Amino acid sequence: MAQLIKLQDYVSRYETDLYRYPSQFVRLKKQQWEKMKQHWENGDLPKPSPPVQEWADEEKNSMKDKLFSLFKKKEDEEEVTIPESSDEDLQLDMDAGQDIHSEEELKASFLNLVFDFQLRWASSTITEKSYVDNSYHYDERLRYLLQRFPDNIFVMYNPVLKIKNAPVELETVLITPTGIWCLTFLEFEEGTAYIGSGERFWVKKWGDREEKVLNPLIGLKRMERIVHQITRYAGVELPIYQAVISRNGYIDYPQSPVGIQFLDKRIHHEWFQQQRSSSSPIKSVQLKAAQAIMEYCQTTSFKRLQWEEAASKE
Repeated sequence: MAQLIKLQDYVSRYETDLYRYPSQFVRLKKQQWEKMKQHWENGDLPKPSPPVQEWADEEKNSMKDKLFSLFKKKEDEEEVTIPESSDEDLQLDMDAGQDIHSEEELKASFLNLVFDFQLRWASSTITEKSYVDNSYHYDERLRYLLQRFPDNIFVMYNPVLKIKNAPVELETVLITPTGIWCLTFLEFEEGTAYIGSGERFWVKKWGDREEKVLNPLIGLKRMERIVHQITRYAGVELPIYQAVISRNGYIDYPQSPVGIQFLDKRIHHEWFQQQRSSSSPIKSVQLKAAQAIMEYCQTTSFKRLQWEEAASKE
């Protein structure tokens, strides 16, 4: 699964320690898949399935170490009680195991569980949370990006960046070991044809109907320009690609601008397989690029109640 490092303007685990969480996610996901598969093969997948306590323990132990010095009073050696990481959002409820009849169904169930987990990691930390729009839980496009792409790809989905003190919402940014993809989606009814041009609006044709849609290149070029400026300033040497994706339609753009790929129904699968087949490990330049963009991201969150109470006592 690709890793959701930033979702809109929500607080993210990755922004607290981008160099730690990617490898931790890969390791924990592998461990929990093996555990879930073993229980299923043994026919003892309980209801609910084994709690994925390690996901919580990993957070709890590391945070206790970091926060001990924060809450400990140097002049007072009395014992200080650190709030437990009552992070129920780090528990994966595997009830779905009860009706699984094949390994493929098991994989699908596991991916759905981890998808929900990723939404929590992309909207909370041990001390803070953000209010998540419920639509993201049913966002097919977000599921496609996370569940179909490999672990070595970072996803920024509708990130809000602060550029010159003004919030700017981008669309989709994929940060891979070999390049950065700025993506915009053009997807309506199945089989829709889009006639591209340099005008503000494109023509959308579906059956006997014809109407106008906003030119997707307007937002795409702005996104590429912002990402390019940020990475260049940070000294990141990764190529930046631009693409319009239409998985269920066709794009026809005579004399299309150079440097933009149109991944419609005819060629999207080929591009998709290329991304999936990459076996390159996560690279330092990739992490540097993600960190550089993340530093411009806007975050809206609130303190968890137990941490507010702890801070007030302190």
